[in-house]
Amino acid sequence: MTPLVFNAIAFSASQVGSGLAVSALVGTAVRLLSGALLDRGLRCSWPIRVTTLLAISADLMLFQADTYSAYLLGQLLLGSAAGLYWPAIELAVPLNCGNLPSGRGYALVRSSDALGIGLGALLGTIAATLGHLRLVYGVEAICMASVLILISVDPLLDKRPLPENVHPDKPTKKIDLSWLPPLVPVLVVSVVATGVLSLQQSALPLDLVRGGLERQGLSESHSSALIAFQLTLLVLLQWPVGRWLSERSVSFGLSLSLVSFAAGCLLIGLSALTSSGTGLVMVGLLPMAFAQAAFLPTATEAVVEETPPEHRGLAMAMFSQCFAISAIAAPVLGGKLLDQQGHGLTLWVAVAGISLAVLPLVKGLRPRFKESVQGPTNNLSTLKQGVQAVSGTNGRPSPSTNR
Repeated sequence: MTPLVFNAIAFSASQVGSGLAVSALVGTAVRLLSGALLDRGLRCSWPIRVTTLLAISADLMLFQADTYSAYLLGQLLLGSAAGLYWPAIELAVPLNCGNLPSGRGYALVRSSDALGIGLGALLGTIAATLGHLRLVYGVEAICMASVLILISVDPLLDKRPLPENVHPDKPTKKIDLSWLPPLVPVLVVSVVATGVLSLQQSALPLDLVRGGLERQGLSESHSSALIAFQLTLLVLLQWPVGRWLSERSVSFGLSLSLVSFAAGCLLIGLSALTSSGTGLVMVGLLPMAFAQAAFLPTATEAVVEETPPEHRGLAMAMFSQCFAISAIAAPVLGGKLLDQQGHGLTLWVAVAGISLAVLPLVKGLRPRFKESVQGPTNNLSTLKQGVQAVSGTNGRPSPSTNR
């Protein structure tokens, strides 16, 4: 709603866009800082506490902002809040699963995300209908205050041992990046998948309104209805799909997600070639929603499996950077291609091809560092011992590590 809010008080498109870019860039830097601090022993609850305070301050600023400098400060605070939040909350999931496999925990968290997005979109629509767009900042402030109270009453579990290199009586170790190469395929796939998600939010509504070679353009209300249809599908699919994939390998889940993204993009692209293309768009949104429901929990679990426990804070920060990179790059590239072509055929077919092109990267993923689910707690110190279990005969996970 932010572009609508500040467009209503005569901000230019470049002013609105620059504020969003500042928020994304600041979030990029703060994510890395948050991840590094988590790896040095910072408990997960603290970044989230600070997140709530920054977000509430941003909401109060944006609720009454009528100058560009006030708007810019509000976006800077929001970007900082997001940068602190994501690495901490993603790292907290396996630490709070207890005997529950972390893959199932991520499926549940992603279901909560989907429900929150759906409710947020609904409340934003109601605020717009009432003619009080800035109420969305009040809603967010209330939500953040609720999170602060909740996490103060019942802090997140975080029983990680203090990293060895932060003990004052031991010399500081050299920077070790040997853990990074196995994670690179997950990051590359994540950039592609989150790029598709960004295009769904930016290029797809424009493509629907403008129409295709043969497909007639839709009204803004009908275009919004299709986007709402996709969000509803995601809410319905997220838990069953995530729960189902939590019992399978991350390689299978990411492969299925990429194939589904490719199928959905191809159908949306081909919709430009027929006058009844709107129906084809609706059909294409089905595999797109399934792909998103499959990707979100599986990719996060893949980061856990491919990263040693002592580097997971920074790994989660790098993973969340994929969302920031795609949020900056994909809308710009997609918008330029739409403007040049006048339709979305080339864009969506190209995205489908890219999704299939990165498919071989997930074949080499294996559970190098599996979570231990024995005992009442989920102490990461136990992971250093043991869990790189891959059977030497067939290359598949041994029974002791199956989720």
